[in-house]
Amino acid sequence: MRASRSGMSQVMVGRDDELRRLRRLVDGAEPSIAMLGGEPGIGKSRLVQELIAGLPESAPVLDGQADPGTLSRPFELLLDAIDSCNRSELLDPELLRVVTDASRSMIDRIQAGLEIVRLLTTPGPSIVVFEDLHWADSESVALFERIAELPGERLLVGTYRPDEVTRRHPLADLLTRLERRYTVTNVRLERLSLADTSMFLKSATGRPPAYRTALSLHNRTGGNPFFLEELLKANGEADLDTLCDRPLPWNIAEALRRQVDDLDAAEKRIVEAAAVLGRKVPFDLLAAVTGFDENELIEGLRDLVRRGLMVETGDDEFSFRHALTREALVDEMLARQRRRLHELALETLLSTGSKDYALVAHHARGAGRYLDMVEAARRGLVVYLAMGSPYQALQLAEMGLDELPDDVELLSCGARAAWLAGLLDDAHELGQRWLDAATTGEERADALRLLVRLSWEVGSSGSMQQRAAELRREIAHLDDGPAKAHAYAAIAQAYMLHDDTERAVAWADMAIALGEELGLPAVWLAGKVEKGSALVNVAAGVDEGVKLLNEAAQEAEEAGEWLLAARSLNNLYNLLPGGPADWAAALERMRTFAERAGFESLAVAAYFQGRARLAVQAGNLGAALAELEAARRRDRGLLRTRNGSDYHGVLFAGLLLEAGELDKADIVIRGLIEQSTDAYTMLTQTSVPGLQFHLACRLGRTEQARELLRTVLDAVRVTGVTGRDFAHDLISAGLAAGLAADELRPIAAAIDDPLFDDAYRWLADAQIAEAAGDTKDALRLYRAAVAEPTLLLPPHRGTGHLGVARCLLALADLEAARTAVRAAEPHLARWAGWRVAELTGLRGRLGMTAPTAAGDQSLTPREREVAVLLAEGLTNAELARRLYISPRTAAVHVSNILSKLNLESRTQIAAWVKSRTPAK
Repeated sequence: MRASRSGMSQVMVGRDDELRRLRRLVDGAEPSIAMLGGEPGIGKSRLVQELIAGLPESAPVLDGQADPGTLSRPFELLLDAIDSCNRSELLDPELLRVVTDASRSMIDRIQAGLEIVRLLTTPGPSIVVFEDLHWADSESVALFERIAELPGERLLVGTYRPDEVTRRHPLADLLTRLERRYTVTNVRLERLSLADTSMFLKSATGRPPAYRTALSLHNRTGGNPFFLEELLKANGEADLDTLCDRPLPWNIAEALRRQVDDLDAAEKRIVEAAAVLGRKVPFDLLAAVTGFDENELIEGLRDLVRRGLMVETGDDEFSFRHALTREALVDEMLARQRRRLHELALETLLSTGSKDYALVAHHARGAGRYLDMVEAARRGLVVYLAMGSPYQALQLAEMGLDELPDDVELLSCGARAAWLAGLLDDAHELGQRWLDAATTGEERADALRLLVRLSWEVGSSGSMQQRAAELRREIAHLDDGPAKAHAYAAIAQAYMLHDDTERAVAWADMAIALGEELGLPAVWLAGKVEKGSALVNVAAGVDEGVKLLNEAAQEAEEAGEWLLAARSLNNLYNLLPGGPADWAAALERMRTFAERAGFESLAVAAYFQGRARLAVQAGNLGAALAELEAARRRDRGLLRTRNGSDYHGVLFAGLLLEAGELDKADIVIRGLIEQSTDAYTMLTQTSVPGLQFHLACRLGRTEQARELLRTVLDAVRVTGVTGRDFAHDLISAGLAAGLAADELRPIAAAIDDPLFDDAYRWLADAQIAEAAGDTKDALRLYRAAVAEPTLLLPPHRGTGHLGVARCLLALADLEAARTAVRAAEPHLARWAGWRVAELTGLRGRLGMTAPTAAGDQSLTPREREVAVLLAEGLTNAELARRLYISPRTAAVHVSNILSKLNLESRTQIAAWVKSRTPAK
């Protein structure tokens, strides 16, 4: 029989609907994900335990809980879940050693964790629960996301407090990423209604409460089940109805104080020590801190468990029945009490040689032992950065800097950790403090290297150049040592990002030479990355650049220089020979390397932009937009972009224009304009003026479009680059706005992309020829463009076929025109916006009907989830509450489902869902 992990009462009311939804997921044949959100004490853990209790005894269950109040240790949730699993004795000890071995790479540890989950939850159906994700370490969050990818009959459940998920927490965007990639069942637990409160009181006391009592308790607790339960416990055996006539505790803390007042001195000593030590309290540590011998402590803990204040969570391990109890107790203790208990815990940890530096630092700070705290922070920084955990490293650095604000070592490690974690504001602040505190030329050069990079990532090319100039002046007085060699590579990178290929190559060659002379692989590999990245930006250097980046990726992987390996592939993957499958494989390798380096932005932002581009290459506009919407919630700005903090802004705005979402596109474009703050960006950027031109054309603002076109062409004359689909999109927009062929011809003439010249040049020239009235030449060019087997992206290939159809229609060859339209249809089947409007228009002119939608394949994952809920009879308001969306958005989803499935009512949607539900 499974024991409750939380020791909660057996009362659960008002959650029948949520429980049914979760049980339905358990019964499914496919892996499912459910996210339970709600305020503290709302009943998330109680619901999970009720779900688990309904499983057969043989069903595998993994249930892990995060630990609040301390710096979380990597994979804490998995390790806690293993402790609670009744099948853990079957586990290969080697897998557990890999997960807990800080010397192993993070990707190896994640893979070992996934294998543990697979072994312990097979065969299914099974449940994996990660509770209190708002307290979780970043490694546990990353593992949770990867568990979602495992096949099998498995329900993955995460619980969290939405109000406690901050921007800097690793969980911040997990919810959005899961929504975009999977069908997620969101369960939002609301407070109990007055009727539910009455039912709760009846279930707890065995008799129905008076209305006055129910209303009083409902008002005082806000319908929070845990608050209700604690107030009842504080009331003891007294008549429930008398609560209306005598003073009540006004908040949960007061109720908890009354519970503790009933404890004897020994028991109070135990709970106070346990509250300071953390959620999971080892017996031996509690004994050391309280000073009780084994028998005394056992007796005290037995009574606390009997009272329901604490529970035994594992062998020789105890915790409070609810985290709020512990939090309230800590808040009520005197500072001197807390400090003394932290001191005892610290002495115990130090005397046993604990390597848990985060825990040591936590107790050292609580004890006021700041030198010990700083020492633990220094050691932990090295460990966390080495294992690719920059968020934890940053927390330790900040802890140490609270005591030593000008410590160069802490500032340098903290700035680098913040940069790797994608927290650019924090990284810039720490980097500047690092520079100000530096006392040697080498220290200043190292600080400037990071500030050069950060200037680019926050969107200021001008600031980057100024920092690079400072760096050049600083190293002029340095000997040929490591600081100078690293600086060479940083300056090469600045020139590469500035599109100054000649200088980038020259400085990269200097970095390579000095790095080889000094035996510094990180330097000469960085030189190769910068040189290759610079060369692929010019037609004459593409082949050499691709070769260098390929070599750098391979050599960096062999040397364990994961950040350089990731950067190489990020600048290379879509230039590789082959097609989408090869690019996708390279993108996954890039993500793996970035994760091993702990480079949050590259592992997430660049990865998701890569996924969006792959979705475009598959002709799926909705999927591409979804990937970018998921990724844009993170801090942005990294490799080879001039988009400031909005790393995805240009691509996102372009796809919004494709979809016809002009208002959204306008907002994004305005944001990009605001970020273009320096002269270099404003003079040479083609993308933002191009987007403005496209938007003006689609809005019918012809004169504004003409003015913006001159800006675009001026930038093209500076950079000499327009590029493949960019030129095609601008010409399409200009023609839609009524611009003449001669006005748009310079755009087509400016194409110089070395890999895609022919097909995209033919497509652009065909558009110009058609607009100029040269139908036969346009037909020849359109046919040449679409005849290329792989070069055109699906939406552009579809548009090319439509161009063929228009020309054939103009030449009165109707049957051949219909054939061309049918050739366009599969390329635009998952697209939207103006291209599909052109397709629809041509179908009408040729008397053709649209092909039948492919059933549920035409629905997005969110729409399929909405359809299932509609089949349960939910209204739009109920949909909105369930899915964390507005009623208006819910109505849009319903409308889209009706349209896509060619249905007329919710009843028909319910019948459609039922017809596709396998019989039990």
